[in-house]
Amino acid sequence: MATIIRAITKDGSARAIIIDGRDIVERAREIHNTTPTATAALGRTLIITSLAGSMLGEEEDVITIRFKGDGVGGAVVATSDWCGNVRGFIQNPAADLPLRADGKLDVGGCIGKGELYILRDAGGTEPYVGVSKIQTGEVGDDIAYYYATSEQIPTVCALGVLVDRDYTVKEAGGALVQLLPFADEEVVDQLEKNAQKMRPVTETLSNGTLEDVLAEVFDGLEYEIFDKIECAYKCVCSRKKTDNALISLGEKELSELIADENETVMTCSFCDAVYKYSKSDLKHLLGIAKKNNE
Repeated sequence: MATIIRAITKDGSARAIIIDGRDIVERAREIHNTTPTATAALGRTLIITSLAGSMLGEEEDVITIRFKGDGVGGAVVATSDWCGNVRGFIQNPAADLPLRADGKLDVGGCIGKGELYILRDAGGTEPYVGVSKIQTGEVGDDIAYYYATSEQIPTVCALGVLVDRDYTVKEAGGALVQLLPFADEEVVDQLEKNAQKMRPVTETLSNGTLEDVLAEVFDGLEYEIFDKIECAYKCVCSRKKTDNALISLGEKELSELIADENETVMTCSFCDAVYKYSKSDLKHLLGIAKKNNE
């Protein structure tokens, strides 16, 4: 399980949400069989989506973050519920690039330039959709830019995924810090200083805890942790949903699938679930489709 802690400065100037998301990113790596660069790109997206999801207000709310860039990784998508449970995929999980000059994984090159989409679905007729230009493709910079320009919320976003020599995920985590209305200028100045000297989240987590990360974020400030929650890589796919997807194809396409000699298999894009359909299964769904059209 992954863990999120949420805290606020005692004067109410800023809030911070910190996650140890190693288990989430490692599960995604196992499912999608990603290369190190793709692991880092997808992992950072999963981590920030989980953090953003934990800020949703209602149980039915869902947030989706999508990077649609021109990099070798293609589109990167993650979706979270209000508890931070998250799932996602990268269009090209085999995407890999040489290390950058500083020895780090080239996440920016993997994602490339393009658009960042943030969709919030609160159960209404249409979800809220926010769009901004991808700035660096490094994910954290792009999220901070989105919040500052689209929602006018000054934000610091630090994300990290450390891939081990055997390609498994050694550490993964993130910190999202946002100013609240009427923030004290002295607090703002201190947060800016802290952001400049803060160590990478994965480095702190390697030998410490979430509370240690938070202590660096709010160094020199009084704060309190108001909750701690557990979350995971969690897919919501089901046989019922794939049944409905097939029914929605209509009578003509279902009949063609029945006539086809090949087996019909539905695979979830977010997880490793596979749903197989026999000819009798498809005939049953065809019957439902015909009734729906009567």
